[in-house]
Amino acid sequence: MTQRLRGAMTAIALLGALGLTAWHATAREGDGKPATDRGITHASMVNADAQPGQWASYSRTWDEQRYSPLTQINDQTVGRLGLAWYDDLDTYRAVQATPIVVDGVLYNEMIFNVVTAYDAKTGRKLWTFDPKVGKEWARLACCGPSARGIAAWGNKIILATLDGRLIAIDRKTGKEIWTTQTFPPGQEYSITGAPRVYDGKVVIGNGGADYGSRGFVSAFDAETGKKLWKFYITPTDPARGPDGEASDSAMKIAQPTWYGKFWEAGAGGNAWDGFAYDPKLNLVYIGTGNGSPHMWHFRSEGKGDNLFLCSMVAVDATTGQYKWHYQMVPEDDWDFTCTQPIVLADIRIGGKLRQVAMQAPKNGFFYVIDRRTGQLISGKSYVSVNTWASHIDMKTGRPVLQPGAHNTTTPHLMSPSWMAAHSWFPMSFSPKTGLAYFAAQEQGSIYARAEDGKYKYVKGRNNTGQDYTSQPELRKKLMEQAVATEKAYLLAWNPATQREAWRVPYPAPGSGGVLTTAGNLLVQATVNKTVAIYRADNGQKLWEMNVDQGGGAGAITYMIDGEQYIAINVGWNGSPAYTLKQPFRIATAKLLVFKLDAKGVTLPPMKAQAEQAWLPTERVPADVARRGAALYGESCNRCHGDNATGGVRDLRKMSKQAHDDFLDIVLNGARAEKGMPGFGGQLTEAQAKDIHGYLITRAQEDW
Repeated sequence: MTQRLRGAMTAIALLGALGLTAWHATAREGDGKPATDRGITHASMVNADAQPGQWASYSRTWDEQRYSPLTQINDQTVGRLGLAWYDDLDTYRAVQATPIVVDGVLYNEMIFNVVTAYDAKTGRKLWTFDPKVGKEWARLACCGPSARGIAAWGNKIILATLDGRLIAIDRKTGKEIWTTQTFPPGQEYSITGAPRVYDGKVVIGNGGADYGSRGFVSAFDAETGKKLWKFYITPTDPARGPDGEASDSAMKIAQPTWYGKFWEAGAGGNAWDGFAYDPKLNLVYIGTGNGSPHMWHFRSEGKGDNLFLCSMVAVDATTGQYKWHYQMVPEDDWDFTCTQPIVLADIRIGGKLRQVAMQAPKNGFFYVIDRRTGQLISGKSYVSVNTWASHIDMKTGRPVLQPGAHNTTTPHLMSPSWMAAHSWFPMSFSPKTGLAYFAAQEQGSIYARAEDGKYKYVKGRNNTGQDYTSQPELRKKLMEQAVATEKAYLLAWNPATQREAWRVPYPAPGSGGVLTTAGNLLVQATVNKTVAIYRADNGQKLWEMNVDQGGGAGAITYMIDGEQYIAINVGWNGSPAYTLKQPFRIATAKLLVFKLDAKGVTLPPMKAQAEQAWLPTERVPADVARRGAALYGESCNRCHGDNATGGVRDLRKMSKQAHDDFLDIVLNGARAEKGMPGFGGQLTEAQAKDIHGYLITRAQEDW
């Protein structure tokens, strides 16, 4: 009997003595063989490092570290990396999902929640499941029909659809097992985040704060789809009384921090991403979102902290009962969200081993929090410019706001802004280096609240409460300043000391999530339209491949039959980068899979683009351009940039054909295949014409 086999059998005996009989070791450690006869279980997830060849959850492990113990591909061998196989996903929209790998099968999700199972070794398609999400959801969600991932439990794959369904499908056949609706139809919700399954409970949040909704997180039985608990993030009209949900005790804490008729626009707080789970403490950690509307003045009469906006909230995994919270952004006035990745780790700080939860949210501060109690251990800005807050007061745990941080009717430049010092792109923590890694950026944006009486909640539209048109000359000057000071970089951060370890600069924001491995590697899709691999200890670039695409998704790594693979979705859209050299062209989105010494597989060249920029000469009336500017700010700037400056598609430089077809494109989705959804249910023809007039004016001003 070999030493490795004896070790595996000893592990089986030991686990059996502990009552963990559902877990079945294999003789070949990490080769991706079945973790259990019953698929993924609580025991197999708790002991995930015993089978490092699997990637069975969004971030591999429940602590969300996105770290793999695999070492075959390492800082010495990575130069031999080649493309093993790929799948062209045939879309220009953002494909943001993290694939999962269970028992040699790779499961991937693309836009509109279509899930495909592949032989993870060869790329052969095994089955595809299409939940048939209505194409109108491309505009009902904040940033398009993206989906960030799926979950596995038992012999089921579980997905959460854009239109609010939670669906379990058989992982071997792709056939539906059960489905349940997670939010009420007809309300301003959507789901883009990945579901998590903790000890048989599917936990899922939702988006919709921008459009006017009341955020909540809910849990469902993974075997049946039955609702187990629901936790509201913000309160509602106190005259209605308690909700009768797990969050009732928490709402007693939150209610006094709100003023006026805040519930009329939902209040927001939606947890659309950012979860973690500690099985020993039995706590689920929730990252919460921004307010609805964005402007504190209109949302809560400019008063109160507005709990639990932009907070980390811990709840009991079994009951959903509130345990503690820490609010990063009291009085949220800036569309900040704290839905960015939450990562759990045990770190030695000041000579003491601390159980921590870490987060680098939009506001530019890196937080280290005691995950047992919610106590703030440290908070430090990770960006060089922070016009929101100067520091965190460690006595109170509150940010010390910079003078003029709150919005008035006078336009001012804020950095970080709604575009985030760090967005949802997955963060990683390496226990080997003790460093956290994430894509950081410095992007200013112009803020000004609407004058009293000028803002009105409109169902189904981005309700910011902002004014996008006042003082145009000042806005132009501020926009020039924002463009001139824009920065982006891959950041390695030491959470124990709250200091930067190293950085890799990029020409513009837009580089994606990261993966680290025990092989001293860090993998990232970059705004340079490449997949790049760096040394995790010092940031030295070791390998890079042009893929004609950027991407926000994080990579994964897995092992089958003794061979290690790296897989990543590349597909980039939205997330404006003002300094991109135009035209910024991308290929169709793809799932890419690499391994050592792979040869003979190459990507096709990008399709030729014949359209040339064209400048209209017609004079647009000032009132048309003014109305169009306001509508653009409510419906278009998320993908095309503030003040029509930048974005993946610079609308100041449209072709003549695009100008001629503008109404068909905007209202009917004539270029949906290129990533531009139709807004016919949200904008009238007159409003679309006003937006077109504004864009013609912007082209004439800047070109």
